[in-house]
Amino acid sequence: MLQRLSKRPEVSSIVAITPDGRLYARHFRTSVTSPTVISALRYFRCRIGTPLLVVWDRLNAHRSQLTTAFIAAHAQDFAIAYLPAYASELNPEEQCNAFVKRAMENALPGSVDDLHRLVRLEFDRLQRRPKMIVSFFRHAGLSVTGHS
Repeated sequence: MLQRLSKRPEVSSIVAITPDGRLYARHFRTSVTSPTVISALRYFRCRIGTPLLVVWDRLNAHRSQLTTAFIAAHAQDFAIAYLPAYASELNPEEQCNAFVKRAMENALPGSVDDLHRLVRLEFDRLQRRPKMIVSFFRHAGLSVTGHS
C-alpha cells in the first residue's frame, strides 16, 4: 500500500532583514500562524532595538484579527506596509528564502529535527553575507541609501 506524504513544510521561517544587510530569523515547526508571527515580531523588536517598518505580503496570519490587534497595541514599535498581491519579486525576504532553499536542494534530512538544524545552518550562513542581503533589496528595486 502506498502512503501519501504531506507536502506541507515542517519547518517555517519568519525572517527580518535590514537594508544594511542584517538578517534575523525565527524558525517554527509549524506553519505560520498569528501566534508565530507575533512571537517573531517580539523577537525582532528586541533584537533590532528600534521601531520597525514591517513589509508584508498578504498572508492570512499577517492580516488576522489577533495580529492586527497586537500591532495596534504596539503602534509605537511597528509600522506596517503591505506588498501588492502576487508581488513576491518586490519582497527582498523572498530572495533570502530562495537562497536558503537552493542551498538545501540536495539535502536529505532524516527527521524534522535534522531539517530544522539545516534550515538554521543555512540562514546562519546567509547572515554572515551582508552584501548578499543588501543585493536582495537592490534586486527588488528598493533604494538602499547610505549603504554600499
